[in-house]
Amino acid sequence: MMGLAAGRLALEALQNRALAGGGFADRHGGRYRPDATAWAVLVLAAGDTGFDLLGPARSRLARDQLDDGRVSIAPDHPEAFWPTPLAVLAWQDSTAHRDPQTRAIRFLLRATGRHWKRRPDDPIGHNSALQGWPWIAETHSWVEPTALSVIALRSAGFGEHARVQEAVRLLTDRQLPSGGWNYGNTVVFGQELRPFPESTGAALHALAGRVPQEQVRRSLDYLAAQMGRLRTPIALGWSLLGLGSWGVFPAGARSRVFESLNRQEQYGSYDTASLCLALLPLLTPAGLARVG
Repeated sequence: MMGLAAGRLALEALQNRALAGGGFADRHGGRYRPDATAWAVLVLAAGDTGFDLLGPARSRLARDQLDDGRVSIAPDHPEAFWPTPLAVLAWQDSTAHRDPQTRAIRFLLRATGRHWKRRPDDPIGHNSALQGWPWIAETHSWVEPTALSVIALRSAGFGEHARVQEAVRLLTDRQLPSGGWNYGNTVVFGQELRPFPESTGAALHALAGRVPQEQVRRSLDYLAAQMGRLRTPIALGWSLLGLGSWGVFPAGARSRVFESLNRQEQYGSYDTASLCLALLPLLTPAGLARVG
C-alpha cells in the first residue's frame, strides 16, 4: 500500500507542475522546459490521467518548434536540439499535432553530428564515421541522443529508414566489449571504459527487436546485475525500460521504484524528467512506446 501511495502522490505532484499557458515546469515552482513537458506527456498518457493537460502541453511544444522542425532546450540555444525526439514521442498519439511531428521527424532525418573516418593512430576505439545524433549541433554523436532518436523514429514508423539503420549500427559499435554502454566511447588509449546503467538502458531500448538478443547478452547481464544497487530515478528508470523492452522485468522492480520515489522525503523532490523516468517503468514496463 505504501508503494501504491508513493506512485499516486508522484502522479499528483507531476500534474501540479502543469503551467497555465500549457506545458510543464522543470520542477515544483520552476520554469517551463520542453524536455520536462514531453516526459510529462508520456507519463500522463501512459497513466490514463491528466487528459485535460495533454493537449495544451503538446501545443506548447508545437509553439516552441523552430521553422526547420527542431525543438531546442531554449529559444536562445537552438543548437541544443536534443529534446526533438522527445517531442516526436509526445506528439505520437495526437492527430491534432501530426504536422509538428512530421516536421520534427524531417529535421531528425536531416540532422547529424560531426563524423570522420577513423585513422590508425586515433586514440578512440569506436567507428567515428557512423552517423547518429548529438546532444548539440556540430558535435559528435553520442549514445543517449542517438538512442532517443531511434526510439522516436521507430515509434513513428521510420524503423527501416537508412538513418535509423545506421544509428543501430552506431549503437552496436559503441557497445563495450565486456557489455554495457557509457556516453559513447568504448576504448580510449587502449583502456576499455566503464558502462553506465542509464546509457545501457537507453541503448538496449533502442535496439530491442532490431538485433539478435545474443548480440546484447552481455549488456543485458550487466544491467540485470546492477539492479540490486540502483535507486536513483534516472539510472533505475532507464535500466528498467531497457530490460523491459527485451521482455525482462526484474523481480522486485516495482518496490525499487517506490523506494526511489519515497527518497524524495529525504533528498527533496525530483526534477520533472527524473520523476517521469521513475514512473514510466510502472506504467509502461515494456518500454516508452510502440516501436517498429
